[in-house]
Amino acid sequence: MSQKIYTKTGDKGKTSLIGGTKILKSDLRIETYGTIDELNSWIGYISDAINDFSANHILKEIQDRLFTIGSSLACDPQKETKLIIPDLHETDITLLEKEIDTMNETLPEMKHFILPGGHSSASITHIARSVCRRAERYCVNLATHDGHVDPLIIKYLNRLSDYLFVLARYVCHLHNVPEIVWKPRISTAKKK
Repeated sequence: MSQKIYTKTGDKGKTSLIGGTKILKSDLRIETYGTIDELNSWIGYISDAINDFSANHILKEIQDRLFTIGSSLACDPQKETKLIIPDLHETDITLLEKEIDTMNETLPEMKHFILPGGHSSASITHIARSVCRRAERYCVNLATHDGHVDPLIIKYLNRLSDYLFVLARYVCHLHNVPEIVWKPRISTAKKK
């Protein structure tokens, strides 16, 4: 017999943190780790969309780290949990930095702002980047408003958004499509 996926325990708009505390599903902590979950889904989509062994390997590592982050954020900061929660390490950030540097070695120097687009896999990578930035903002907000957030999580998300930006550029390079350079419209009436 299969296990039922629905429990009906959240039907009144509440959920439980790891530790048992019930809170509203609209709570900033839930919004924060829900955004991490959304980001993880986009990372999976990117992994399915690009055909690069090295990038796909790193994306799977990132998905694992995002589960780690989600687990940490789902814990009640006021309670000691009996579960062993995985944690982030500085080496997780170093890995992203090394990958950024490796991709940048093959990319032309960036001299202009770049618009998201050029190839569908680059576009979804830019979507993931913007979701990552939102997750980072939520973590900062949560940390600022009495909700404990490991500072390493914020640092990791910051570096992850950088990685995703460079990956979007790298994807255009892999597909041999030009990046879309932003050409701002400047009104001639304002020039004086």
